[in-house]
Amino acid sequence: MKRLIALTLAAAVSSVAYAEPETYAIEPTHSMPRFEYSHLGYSIQLSRFDKISGTITVDRIKRTGAVDVVIDAKSVNTGSALFNEHIQAADLFDTEMFPTITYKSKKVKFDGDKVISVEGDLTVKGVTKPVTLTVTSFLCMPHPMVKKEACGATATAKIKRSDFGVSKGVPYVGDEVTLTLPVESIKQ
Repeated sequence: MKRLIALTLAAAVSSVAYAEPETYAIEPTHSMPRFEYSHLGYSIQLSRFDKISGTITVDRIKRTGAVDVVIDAKSVNTGSALFNEHIQAADLFDTEMFPTITYKSKKVKFDGDKVISVEGDLTVKGVTKPVTLTVTSFLCMPHPMVKKEACGATATAKIKRSDFGVSKGVPYVGDEVTLTLPVESIKQ
């Protein structure tokens, strides 16, 4: 009997040690990437994108992960239909030619069980640059409504829009943009 208990415990421990990475699909109704910038020095303007998709993969045992995000650039929401059209024009996002903005991770950094940063490539308007996202919150737990494991995070980064060919109005309209990516995701 003792041998059976020992074998059962060994099997349980080894299955934990070799846990598979868990993949989560971004839940679009609770994930709204946003960006903010100085408007002529008068105020900080805040806009968002209403459509996002992608996956987050986490292996909490090995402390590894991956992030793959696709943002529909045509879903930009400035709060003004007229400005939405303006910002999608060729001299800014050029959404006819570049309908998506993507972020693909290269490395996910952990502190214990928490993701603290993601290093990856951001592609805007066909230009790809390395961008590190600082994760300001991270939580995985059973979702009380959908009854599945869920992970959520908020990540931020500062970029220069001119680095991505979106420089109309610089320096009057700020070149530095703060990106914030709040996401919730459901285990697949």
